[in-house]
Amino acid sequence: MSKSIVIIQGHPDPGGNHFCHALADAYAAGAQEVGHRVESIPVAELEFPILRTKAEFESWTVLPAIQRCQDMIRTADHLLILYPLWLGTMPALLKAFFEQVFRPGFAFAAAAPGRMWKKQLTGKSARIVVTMGMPAFFYRWYFGAHGLKSLERNILGFAGIGPIRESLFGMIEGGSDAKRRRWLEGMRALGKQAR
Repeated sequence: MSKSIVIIQGHPDPGGNHFCHALADAYAAGAQEVGHRVESIPVAELEFPILRTKAEFESWTVLPAIQRCQDMIRTADHLLILYPLWLGTMPALLKAFFEQVFRPGFAFAAAAPGRMWKKQLTGKSARIVVTMGMPAFFYRWYFGAHGLKSLERNILGFAGIGPIRESLFGMIEGGSDAKRRRWLEGMRALGKQAR
């Protein structure tokens, strides 16, 4: 059964040509080979302000570019989110994007007083792909993958997205061509499965 996939490219460099972009391309190619529909959101190419107050976050004023992203996510079955690890977490631009997109009314809705928020994005799955300079096991073991866990629990999970899977690629700068090819082949296989 074909699925609708949205790729959220979170690398903040609008010039592209980073390994995050190659991983996304491999995933998209695999998905399209078997008939999945793929759309992309290149966060670095979007223009939006940083939200600075609770009132701005809760405002119903949503920019047209952000509205298009919300529409794509709303109709997706699966999200692929890619970013490089910067200072232990996602780059600031990607966090600002999530703050713009995952607002009240879209990602979650208020329930009756004293009740939990209603999750608005249930029924969707996600894969988070993170590239980093350190060994991936060290990020998990020593740092507890805290930035990754925050995205999973406090943004995606809070909106009802699940299951959420992870792919961590460490030692990117020192990786051999053979290793990079294996990683890209693995991403292509995941794209075929829409996982």
